[in-house]
Amino acid sequence: MKKNSHINRRAFSALSTTIVGFGILAYSGLTGAQAAYPSKPITIVVPHAAGGAVDSVARFYANKLKDELKESVVVENRAGASGMIGAEHVARAPADGYTLYVNASIHSINPLLYKKAIRFDAVKDFTAISMLAQGALIFSVNPQVPANTVAELIIKIKADPKKYSFATSGFGSAGHLGAAQFLYKTQSTQVPIVLYKGAAPALQDLVGGQVHAMMDPMLSSLPFVKSGRLRALAVTGAERSPLLPDVPTLREAGMADQELYSWYGLWGPANLPPAVIKKLNDASARIMAQPDMNTRLVNMGFEPAYKNSAAFEKFIDEETARYRAIITRANITVE
Repeated sequence: MKKNSHINRRAFSALSTTIVGFGILAYSGLTGAQAAYPSKPITIVVPHAAGGAVDSVARFYANKLKDELKESVVVENRAGASGMIGAEHVARAPADGYTLYVNASIHSINPLLYKKAIRFDAVKDFTAISMLAQGALIFSVNPQVPANTVAELIIKIKADPKKYSFATSGFGSAGHLGAAQFLYKTQSTQVPIVLYKGAAPALQDLVGGQVHAMMDPMLSSLPFVKSGRLRALAVTGAERSPLLPDVPTLREAGMADQELYSWYGLWGPANLPPAVIKKLNDASARIMAQPDMNTRLVNMGFEPAYKNSAAFEKFIDEETARYRAIITRANITVE
């Protein structure tokens, strides 16, 4: 009996050693795979149509990321439902770093508006990897509007609010929130905000005079301002834009606490491995510091605004609180 017990103990010891050995090998293989990341093409999902501001930032970044990681990076547009279709696809993807996601501030705005329709958690179902860039909006009007300044526009709106309307490129966009906040601050909430499916149709009607004012990213609005088809009254950034040095900020125009940016970041599915996050963060820092990247973004109305994962998470929390306040005050609801 003792002999058998001795044999069993030896067998158990050998089995334990084997199990531990397999565990070490499996762990080594996992960390090795993470260290080798990436070893196959990466897809960056853009939850909006090609050609817009988010798509442009994503494609600039993807081209640079390909060079940094020495691996193919493909941009895939999955538009629809205010960006929620593409976002949900990424939220359900494997957490291995091969499906990433570039979106704008609307990622944090959607959950505040579509509480019943949204089928993912914009924080818990994602890993905030890096903030990449931000861009102020142009506050512009149709040239037929008899106002050359923000103050003059406010006077005109108050005198006849039914005569004016604002356009926005999408429900819940930064431009939508900016317009709603402006009308709330000026006690002009009876002025309608007309919702469009994209910047192109909104700008077309603004130029045509069907609507009268709009806050919109520089990428889409600047060509119309430069050509004289729209008149820029202000920009929503903290400082004047080098592309429109003669156009004041909203603060300079007398509107305090109106600073607003559309910002752009990189996410992945929840629970990305730390080694993958670090590799992507380090690459993002190098990319956004490159002079040619800086110049290209500035020329399109953006500016590099890199933040690492922890700083980006904190920034998202702060911005979400701001958006919640704007939505509550302006009573923005999904109809």
